[in-house]
Amino acid sequence: MNNYIKRLLENDILENSKSFPVILVCGPRQVGKTTILNKLSNKKINYVTLDDPLIRKLAKEDPALFLENNKPPLIIDEIQYATELLPYIKIQVDKARLNALQNNSDSNGQYYLTGSQMFTLMQNVSESLAGRVGIIDMYGLSYSEIIGKDQDYFLPTKSRCEKRENNKRPETLEVFEKIIRGSFPALYQDENISTEKFYSSYLRTYLERDIRDLVTIKEETKFLTFMSALAARTGQELNYDNIAKDAEIDNKTAKNWISYLRTSGLIFLLQPYSNNPTTRAIKTPKMYFTDTGLACYLAGYSDAKTLEKSAINGNMFETYVIMEIVKSFVNDNKDPRLYLNFYRDSNQIEIDLIITINNTVYPIEIKKSKNPDKNMIKNFKILNKGEKQIGEGGVICMVDKILPLDNNNLAIPIQCI
Repeated sequence: MNNYIKRLLENDILENSKSFPVILVCGPRQVGKTTILNKLSNKKINYVTLDDPLIRKLAKEDPALFLENNKPPLIIDEIQYATELLPYIKIQVDKARLNALQNNSDSNGQYYLTGSQMFTLMQNVSESLAGRVGIIDMYGLSYSEIIGKDQDYFLPTKSRCEKRENNKRPETLEVFEKIIRGSFPALYQDENISTEKFYSSYLRTYLERDIRDLVTIKEETKFLTFMSALAARTGQELNYDNIAKDAEIDNKTAKNWISYLRTSGLIFLLQPYSNNPTTRAIKTPKMYFTDTGLACYLAGYSDAKTLEKSAINGNMFETYVIMEIVKSFVNDNKDPRLYLNFYRDSNQIEIDLIITINNTVYPIEIKKSKNPDKNMIKNFKILNKGEKQIGEGGVICMVDKILPLDNNNLAIPIQCI
């Protein structure tokens, strides 16, 4: 497969295919879901896409005949277009399981599904394929995948950071160039592709294929305005009132549209940390675009130098770091929602990221600075009021090398994420 970039999820998909008869790979359009499945199948698995209107028509109107004509092992691309298939896939899977039991054979790895619009799909999957499906989330390329390195999930410990300290250290402008470009594989397989043309086409495809059934044609312009207003607020707490006002919609519509974007994999909601006795902690999540290139395009930035000097440079930098850490968990077969939080209270005490692993919390600040100091970690002491053990913490920033800030916290170069 020409220009294929090795994905860290490959082993996860292979392991799940040994345990489940159905594998569902979820994620935004064009992050490489179909590509990775075709690569792993080595052309030994049949492939069909429901993007084709004629194939989709058969799948919706006669699911049994569709599956009769398309035998497993089978990749079904964009399954959300014909959820009518799911109960029939269940029937086929259960028959194969019974046959495998009687013949002492294996019935796993029969169907490989991809989905880029999960808003209505997940309920159908839960109802039809409970206990039969391994669900795998997928995002765009991580920095590790771009440079061809393996990666464990990120922790701000000295031992883990030292493993990656020798990666090429980017200058600040290089980081913002990466932020502008984003993480879609197509932009790295052919670096001559114009990011503006790519994201313009991407949005048009998203509106036509994923949103058309959820948003009326009359609302499409407002939906784009809404997305732009949201992109300018990446890295901030969700404020439905302000977003709704900018897009000239009501709060209920804003909340619905947030749900569409979240289930499409275009935004990630970081929930507040709650394991603390103080009653002043806020309950509102922070919102991050999962692809910084798309966020920049929607916010009106196409030049790294302009972005670096802009009012939202800190939020875009934070979005990039947070999503790299999210990807490190996803690529290590861990649900980031179970491990990642942030803290902020009514006294404006804030910690950008808290990673909780094995009853230990690891606090992190994210700064564009090249000169971190102890003042940046002063809020970490709020965690002493909780019941969990406090692990190593740090400031992810543009420092040249790993440096101690005190006995328990480091200045961490950005290449270590």
